[in-house]
Amino acid sequence: MNEPTPAQEPTPKTETRPRERITYWLYFTGQAMGYMTLTAFSTTYLMMNGVNVSAVATAMFIAKLWDVFADALFGVLYDKVHWRSGNKALPWLRLASFTVPITTLILFLIPSGLTPTMKLVWFVIAYIIWDTSYTMSDVPIYAMITSMTAQVNERNSILSMARLFALAGSFLVTVIGPVLVSERVGMSFPQMVAIIAVMTLVLMFPVSVFGKERIKPKAGTESHYHLKDIIHYLRTNKFLGIYYLGYLFWGLTQTDQVVGLFTAYYLFGTALFATLTTVLVAIPTIIFSPFMGRILKRVDKFKLFYFSMIALAVLAFAMYFVGYHNKTMYLIMVVLRAIPVGLIGVLGLTFTPDIVEYGEFKTHIDARGIAFAVQSFAAKLSSMNAPLGLAVLSLFGWKAITASSFAALEAEHVTQSGSALSGLWAVTALVPAIGAVLASIVLTFYKLNDHDVQLMAKVNAGELDRAAAEKQMKNQY
Repeated sequence: MNEPTPAQEPTPKTETRPRERITYWLYFTGQAMGYMTLTAFSTTYLMMNGVNVSAVATAMFIAKLWDVFADALFGVLYDKVHWRSGNKALPWLRLASFTVPITTLILFLIPSGLTPTMKLVWFVIAYIIWDTSYTMSDVPIYAMITSMTAQVNERNSILSMARLFALAGSFLVTVIGPVLVSERVGMSFPQMVAIIAVMTLVLMFPVSVFGKERIKPKAGTESHYHLKDIIHYLRTNKFLGIYYLGYLFWGLTQTDQVVGLFTAYYLFGTALFATLTTVLVAIPTIIFSPFMGRILKRVDKFKLFYFSMIALAVLAFAMYFVGYHNKTMYLIMVVLRAIPVGLIGVLGLTFTPDIVEYGEFKTHIDARGIAFAVQSFAAKLSSMNAPLGLAVLSLFGWKAITASSFAALEAEHVTQSGSALSGLWAVTALVPAIGAVLASIVLTFYKLNDHDVQLMAKVNAGELDRAAAEKQMKNQY
């Protein structure tokens, strides 16, 4: 009689409890609000403080170089530090729930009396502090899933829902923020950010109280590695590099997020138009996300992710050629493109636990801190879409702006040239299309699947013999 495959076995019992899952998801909502505040508004905030767009791009590039060191250092620190409680993630999460909102607010408190150069210095220093804090919030929350449950399907389900909660946080910021700083309300950026910072703290803190790390790493696999082991791990775990290179091509070219408010104001007549497009983009995600756990029981998540990326590339190019002069056609393209964008957004950061299992399966080293640091690094390096978008925009003669809000911008009748508006459209539609194509090409080399990862997890946990697992795998590794 043939040995039953994982697909034939009964569905394993859920290991996590409702309260810990809910607080785990709410953390993502708060964290995303802090991250999206920086991503969506820091560029506009600097550009409206009278700083030249090229100088803003340069300052952001310099600030984000810190990511190269911060994520790698914290990845090692996370693996090496042993808290008295025996938990690895929760103590970091408790601390980060305060530091993320505080540092986010500091970044938007640049004194108006400073020279443009000193404003950029303030931004660079504040960003480095914020980035360190965000790393401290990001690596532990994703690494924690590997200590919450050993079931791959449960991890997929929890992380998929976590992405929905994160998208909800991003959605709240991109809906509330433009309204508060629009020409209709006229609130300043620091006032708007202060409101969001309080909400961020309230949402992030509960997981440090109700979360539970029930799975402890096996003795001999955790933290006992040196630099040469890290290099061996990164070189051997090829899918870590392949996946996040593709992820970076996609993330770095999401320049439409950088100029969203200016696109709404200059191409469609009002900053409030950004709220409308945000709502439309969110609809497919809201529809699909609650069912993602069930979908992934029938469809391998990487296949769904990969074909969504290809669909995004096709639709993004279609949007660029349709243009922005016909508002109705533009909104239709926004909705169509939102379908693959939503799927990519939900699934995008659910692959690292799989890559961790593969890495331990290949190297016998549990370096989850390093793997999740690479994830955090890729996610934050994606915010280089800001200097990239600004660099492209500067090529088209974008004029520097000094205004405290869009109400002030409207009152001063600050206009841009036709060339600048063409550049704004290229940053909004063309650059993201190119990035999706490049990501699709790289991702063709990623070969992990849910079936094989579950077998690897059982081998890593000592529940299954390696030879028996390899016989059942769909691919050879």
